[in-house]
Amino acid sequence: MFIVTLTYIRPLEELDALMDAHLTWLKKHYASGLFVASGRQVPRKGGVILARSGDRDGLDAVLARDPFVQNGVARTDVIEFIPSMTALSVEVLKTF
Repeated sequence: MFIVTLTYIRPLEELDALMDAHLTWLKKHYASGLFVASGRQVPRKGGVILARSGDRDGLDAVLARDPFVQNGVARTDVIEFIPSMTALSVEVLKTF
């Protein structure tokens, strides 16, 4: 699995102007099965995406097409990990 963090590097007004395009991009990758969960950090300084494991280069290509990244308002960092333990309700995550 991958933990993707987005760090906002421009004022929130610039991010908010791109929010509809960002949400469309997120929905596309939920539909493909790549993204498992996502949301804002608290306080609102960035976001987090939980993505299925697999092709890191493919994930990097997807992240490069995020409207936030394309417009220079956020940067991404990626951590890969293997979920060896989970709560019973999310045990399916161990199969990614």
